[in-house]
Amino acid sequence: MTESGKPILYSYFRSSCSWRVRIALALKSIDYETVPINLIKDGGQQFSEEFQALNPMQQVPALKIDGITIGQSLAIIEYLEETRPTPRLLPQDPKRRAQVRVISDVIASGIQPLQNLSVLKQVGQENQLTWAQKVIHSGFNALEQILRSTAGKYCVGDEVSMADLCLVPQVANAERFKVDLTPYPTISRINKTLLALEAFQVSHPCRQPDTPPELRA
Repeated sequence: MTESGKPILYSYFRSSCSWRVRIALALKSIDYETVPINLIKDGGQQFSEEFQALNPMQQVPALKIDGITIGQSLAIIEYLEETRPTPRLLPQDPKRRAQVRVISDVIASGIQPLQNLSVLKQVGQENQLTWAQKVIHSGFNALEQILRSTAGKYCVGDEVSMADLCLVPQVANAERFKVDLTPYPTISRINKTLLALEAFQVSHPCRQPDTPPELRA
């Protein structure tokens, strides 16, 4: 924590995992400071000794709050949910809560890591686009099917949940990798509805302290 007592978010403007947490902080009206960690500059600032001491996985985001440092976006969101429960991001009903966690995990474990920067480096420059597209298509085929049975206005019913916090940044990744979203009408509809909400706009990669001028909104 800083002297002002504000939480500190170690974040990269384009990191979809950081964006999930920024949405949660915005929805829960938590004032925080951003410390940008540039994943590309200096060979990747996440690999510095200083940052590794904060997050041994050398990934963003990490959140310093209440005297502890938490890595992993879903763990951060669940902690915020347990300590600052309004507005609710996990439904009270256990079955709906399970659906929210399923969707969040499909994205956070089944799609995003496979098209992450560290994996793309391994597959080689010339294969990156086709690899990322294949991974996202495969995940979105499953996700579209799941959402058909859980969605209301948002991913699970008509309340914004942790699942929605995962969905929007992943759709942005899909667009960046030029994935055709036509086969995914439910994903596209929910994404569009969510992007109209203020919390999703203020947390957007084009509006962060470390957003390069040419990418700013």
